[in-house]
Amino acid sequence: MITPRHSQQLKDADAKVAAGDFTRAVSLYESALQDRPSDADVHYKLALLYDDKMNDPLNAIHHFKRYLVIAPNGVHAADVKDFIKRDEVALLTSLSGDAIISRAEATRLRNENMTLRRELDEARGRTHTLLASDHGSNASPTKNGAHRTYVVQRGDTLASISRKFFKTSTRWKQILEANRDVIDNPKKLTAGQTLNIPSR
Repeated sequence: MITPRHSQQLKDADAKVAAGDFTRAVSLYESALQDRPSDADVHYKLALLYDDKMNDPLNAIHHFKRYLVIAPNGVHAADVKDFIKRDEVALLTSLSGDAIISRAEATRLRNENMTLRRELDEARGRTHTLLASDHGSNASPTKNGAHRTYVVQRGDTLASISRKFFKTSTRWKQILEANRDVIDNPKKLTAGQTLNIPSR
């Protein structure tokens, strides 16, 4: 229930924001939250105040997140999610101590990074499909499918072959163990030699 005191605090806080007394406005909004901690609109106003007027993304994020907890489908929810993303980028930029790039540039780089990751995941998916359907001209399974063979190409390492078959470089030792009789130097494979690839 909204009390007259709560309404007055909000009115006074709004007036302080208009007058440019942001510190006093924060104090009044915080007092209003003590009376009604679940007032999403007060969290929203505080977040905007910290964000737009006080250049304090950390406190802005806190109040934006409180807004989403209280009103996940509120009228400002979509905007709040965008503000949080933007402020997280700004916060990371300032914490890195390397504020040479602008917020806009940091956001652009973040979006570009996300696009590249998505493209990389899609490319990995295509590669996995190709490997699953045909392990390439250099690899072949045996009759029972338990072991496969692979013809070493120039530049191959045990780690790169492990990645090719197991999607991780950590199984290179298993490939080495399965080929002790043909591998003289694990750090220097010979192009053209045929290796047994252990089963998954």
